Amino acid sequence: MSLRVGVTVFPGSCDERDAARAVELMGAEPVELWHADADLQGVDAVLVPGGFSYGDYLRPGALAARSPVLSAVAAHAAAGGPVLGVCNGFQVLTEAGLLPGVLRTNRTLRFRCEDARLVVERESPWLPGVAAGETLTIPSKHHDGCFFADPGLIEAMQERGQVLMRYAHNGNGSVGAIACVTSERGNVAGLMPHPEHAVDPLLGSTDGRILLSGLLALAGAAAAV
Repeated sequence: MSLRVGVTVFPGSCDERDAARAVELMGAEPVELWHADADLQGVDAVLVPGGFSYGDYLRPGALAARSPVLSAVAAHAAAGGPVLGVCNGFQVLTEAGLLPGVLRTNRTLRFRCEDARLVVERESPWLPGVAAGETLTIPSKHHDGCFFADPGLIEAMQERGQVLMRYAHNGNGSVGAIACVTSERGNVAGLMPHPEHAVDPLLGSTDGRILLSGLLALAGAAAAV
């Protein structure tokens, strides 16, 4: 039986279909999770995709973080289940307190759309087969992707190994060029670049498959416990 990956859907989401297709390409079953429904339908993992949930009203991710489905996602994470937040999904997870820091407006004050080169900080179950210092190329598109945390939190995150990847070119101004972080427990991860857009060789990079493989591997390990 294939693993089942829940893909959250909010008003304003725009990448849930690409996320679902990427999950299928990885051999898992995508399950749509509607924002107003707190039932995760027994999924093994959750992917919170990009878009503009609730129109980015108040600030990106703020309202989605208080939706019924996010309460269920938080419970899933607390039980050790893996959760991956992409772009707006990263913003949602920081607003929900499932990941550290916040995402602020890019330092250029402009929307950025480019292939992001991400330098791996350390080996991780999220990046199976990838060593520290290797580089992944994953498409990125956002206006509010500047990762920020105060110096004390940044230091603590680094000591705990929560910084997973950094930008080779820090176009959005993220503190320390931080591109991808995990929770203290390590089962929740978030990044602004879109791994679901880097799964098909026809579109260039397939480096997104690495993160999705990590999500599925973590889901399989959690399901086996």
